[in-house]
Amino acid sequence: MANGKVKERDYYEVLGVSKKATKDELKKAYRGLAFKYHPDKNQGDKDAEQKFKEAANAYEVLSDPKKREMYDLRGSAGLDDMGFHGFENNADIFSNFGDIFGDIFGKRFYQERTGPQKGPDLRYDITISFTDAALGSEKQLRFTKSEACDACKGTGAKNGAPTVCSQCNGTGHISRQQKPDGGFFTISNPCPNCSGSGRRIDNPCDACNGEGRATKTRSLSVKIPAGINNGSTLRLSGQGEAGIRGGRAGDLYVYVKIASHPYFKREGLDIQYNAHISFTKAALGGEIEIPTLNGKVSLKIPKCTQSNQTLRMTGQGIKMKDGRKGSQLVKIAVDMPKKLSERQEELLRELDKLEHE
Repeated sequence: MANGKVKERDYYEVLGVSKKATKDELKKAYRGLAFKYHPDKNQGDKDAEQKFKEAANAYEVLSDPKKREMYDLRGSAGLDDMGFHGFENNADIFSNFGDIFGDIFGKRFYQERTGPQKGPDLRYDITISFTDAALGSEKQLRFTKSEACDACKGTGAKNGAPTVCSQCNGTGHISRQQKPDGGFFTISNPCPNCSGSGRRIDNPCDACNGEGRATKTRSLSVKIPAGINNGSTLRLSGQGEAGIRGGRAGDLYVYVKIASHPYFKREGLDIQYNAHISFTKAALGGEIEIPTLNGKVSLKIPKCTQSNQTLRMTGQGIKMKDGRKGSQLVKIAVDMPKKLSERQEELLRELDKLEHE
């Protein structure tokens, strides 16, 4: 779902289900499509490969309650805010939906499991100020994660290369045929000698004890885009946990919470502000100083401004990267004096007489 891609079909349409489809209905629909467009059945067919990924993206979104809710509300734009950009390759799909593929294409499933696997994703929660969210900023993150062991380059073996399991010949599974009434069928189970990995480490790395990964503390700079919404998610590709058996690293998802402001509120791209003025300023007009996201500016008060009237300051709201700009909406509250001097009272009585002549 990256920028520049052709607009994707509606995910409910992709799976052929209604918007009220249950979890079981979604899984059944996806299994059917996954079987139909599986790479093992459609080798070299680019159209089938695209439909295979499209179905996986649809199922990933609709089977996740939070992603589904955001998709129903805002479509692909909501998923972008959450940091979901779809699967990049078939290996990611097999890794995520192994329980579905294991009993459809056992051999492929175990091959995917024994090959390079993407590392786990990480989550980082950050709270930023209202102003940083509106104007955009850059924040430093500090967190721990697993990375490929420097000593063994992530292999887990002291000599840098694990050996192929002799029992399963590196497939990670043991197959056996049975002959019930009606023909043969094959049952695949994880290899007990290598626990389904296809590799054995007879001489483990001293630095990581054969894990191939080590925990390290990292600092990372992340750019907060101007106008980001509360609850948005930023996806930093490849900044998650180290991959397994040479697979690529997972992703880091930064969940953004925005702190409230003492006097600003946001409505879309507009900034709301309440301004108090005297009843004489409201009647006679004039200028007042107003705080904005970019500093203080003068606002002209028209004569006879009413309480609760809203004045618009064009261009003083949130400015998006695509050129859209909001306004600052100033809601006027007219303050009445709690006490009048004799002269003030005298002038008001004269004004009252003029209004009734």
